Amino acid sequence: LLVQAPTLLLLDEPVAGMTRAEKEKTVALMDTIVERSTCSIMLIEHDMEFVRQIARRGHRVTVLHEGGVLSEGSMDRVQSDERVIEAYLGRGRVSAEAAC
Repeated sequence: LLVQAPTLLLLDEPVAGMTRAEKEKTVALMDTIVERSTCSIMLIEHDMEFVRQIARRGHRVTVLHEGGVLSEGSMDRVQSDERVIEAYLGRGRVSAEAAC
């Protein structure tokens, strides 16, 4: 039972420090909350595997950058967005020799 049946549940890195099994249980719990209520869930998360698990269920992914929305949509769309690649992955690889 969630306190007072909120319409929005905000979660800040809910799986930080969890094992894989705990993360899977958290995904199942979040699915149950959404299915059995009118509650939406908004979360901030850096664990991309966890984000992928949630996104597989058809949920929208939003990438924020420098105070604004950089990309939004399915996980596939967001991951292939050139702006996301540029902002978070960069274009080149730095070799170990070049770093010395």
